[in-house]
Amino acid sequence: MTGPAARRPLVDRFGRLLRPALVDRVERDHQQSARAFLRRRIVVAVTLVVGATLLGLSLSVDPTDPRFYPLTIALAATWVIGGVLSGPLHLGYMPFRGRLRRPVITPIAFGLATAVLFIVGALIVRQIPPLASLTDAVLDQARGRSLVLVALITLINGIAEEIFFRGALFAAIGVRHPVVISTVVYGLATVASGNLMLVFAALTLGLLLGLQRRASGGILGPILTHVTWSTTMLFVLPPLFSAVG
Repeated sequence: MTGPAARRPLVDRFGRLLRPALVDRVERDHQQSARAFLRRRIVVAVTLVVGATLLGLSLSVDPTDPRFYPLTIALAATWVIGGVLSGPLHLGYMPFRGRLRRPVITPIAFGLATAVLFIVGALIVRQIPPLASLTDAVLDQARGRSLVLVALITLINGIAEEIFFRGALFAAIGVRHPVVISTVVYGLATVASGNLMLVFAALTLGLLLGLQRRASGGILGPILTHVTWSTTMLFVLPPLFSAVG
């Protein structure tokens, strides 16, 4: 059998995989009082200003500048402290074989799949000098430094960003368009870096993470996807661009 009829079972199977992770929402009771909700919004707003400033500073320093480590650690601390102070955070659940479980395997698979797509895109980008230059500027932050330390910082910052953006910020938005709004704010926060490729990556990744957050009701899935993606990119992209440099 060929044609649409033959492809239908594959499409249905793909849909059954994606719907619980990105579309269908598990039941949750995360209601807050009006006072607690207002407090969360104030904490989130202040944290955004401080965090975006630190992000811009950390990405603007020279690759050999000793301020890089303190700035990135301060940035991660800002996201975590702001996220925790804003109010309750939740890990979330995903339906699996009729039961609700913590999302682990699927988010990691999403992280790897997203990394593959970005790597394919990088193969195209590196052939376009202006875009290759912007990407190389981001990768410079990882070159000439201890790979172990950079990997650790990447891991910590990935977790910290999810605690804040898909945790505190997402909850502070409310029920109207939290995926779109949190994604746009996440992208705008990276504008301080002055690098359009970084903004594009934030918007693309942010949309996927926002859909996971809405579906699962928590930050565990987004955290696992984010750190899987960022760690893979850290180890693959620098040698990929060095090969052409």
